[in-house]
Amino acid sequence: MKNPLQLSPKDTINAFLLFFVIHSSQVGVGIHGFQRFVYHDAKHDAWISVLLIGIVSHIIVIFMIKTLEMYDSNDLYGIHQDVFGKWIGNFLNGIYILYCSTAFFAVLRNYMEVINAWVFPNLNPWFLSATLLLIVMYAFLSGLRVIVGIAFFSVVFSFWLYPLLIFPLEFSSSSSFYPILESDIISILKGAQSMTFTIIGFEILNVIYPFVKDKENVKKHVHLGLLATTVIYLAIILVSLAYYSEGELARTIWATLTLFSIVRFPFIERFEFIAINFWMLIIIPNLCLYIWAAYRGTIRLVKISAKKFVWIFSIIIFIFTIVIQTRTQINMINTQFGKVAFYIVFVYPIFLYVVAALKKKLTSQKEQKE
Repeated sequence: MKNPLQLSPKDTINAFLLFFVIHSSQVGVGIHGFQRFVYHDAKHDAWISVLLIGIVSHIIVIFMIKTLEMYDSNDLYGIHQDVFGKWIGNFLNGIYILYCSTAFFAVLRNYMEVINAWVFPNLNPWFLSATLLLIVMYAFLSGLRVIVGIAFFSVVFSFWLYPLLIFPLEFSSSSSFYPILESDIISILKGAQSMTFTIIGFEILNVIYPFVKDKENVKKHVHLGLLATTVIYLAIILVSLAYYSEGELARTIWATLTLFSIVRFPFIERFEFIAINFWMLIIIPNLCLYIWAAYRGTIRLVKISAKKFVWIFSIIIFIFTIVIQTRTQINMINTQFGKVAFYIVFVYPIFLYVVAALKKKLTSQKEQKE
């Protein structure tokens, strides 16, 4: 095995924390309006698409873990170099770094768009971008354990938001779910694929796996994290289908935020403002994990300190957040990124497992002959 990671005990984390890492990495800006895209393809069978992509995520994670178990002390970047050699491996590493960087930008820019559209329409994008980037930089430079701690508190402190979606049920109708399976299987599959941008994030396992102490418990906690995410998305799509009238869901850009606008308390008039601003705690782990994953790949290619990397990375992202301004541009990036992410997250892990298993088998046969 080439380039194994040399880790000190202070760099490692317990396996149970993967539940919070996986769950927090999946729940982000996509949850604000994923219903529109799924409904566009699968109509009122959209809940089946959400359930299906959740099941597929579990299957893909099985392939990821099996591949990582072959390289107990290595991450995806090291596996690439070992399986494909230096040049092809580094090329694939470069693609994965670009993927993580694009995911970081997409999460950041979409959240900025929500803030500008719902809360502070006159707030200059550069100020919001700089503020969020400075928070991420501080967390990133504090190390993996701090990032994982942020993911933990993000999940714990945000769980109270989801039960509030009971409020829209007062104005809902179960007739929206019938007839079940009216959409054909192709439409349901397309609806599942359109969930890609929303449900990705669990691929961070490819990078964080070597840092886990008790690897025998990884499977349980990763699958529990995926299950929690699937249950939340399934609950939200069911509430949305029951609340919105036919066709209205296809026209509502941020359907989840609109659901929060139904929530009323005597002391709070616009609860969605609180939800949107509180959502910063939810997207920060997304951003921290993606920049950390990009850095882990970058140091495989070039020698660079964490401080220098984070400044260069943040300046580039800051420039792009200023250049990309319109909703049309953001939607185009989301659409194209979602298409690429589908193959990187849901197709490539199966291919990598097959190639890695074949190489391991051929290597063991060669060693036996010698």
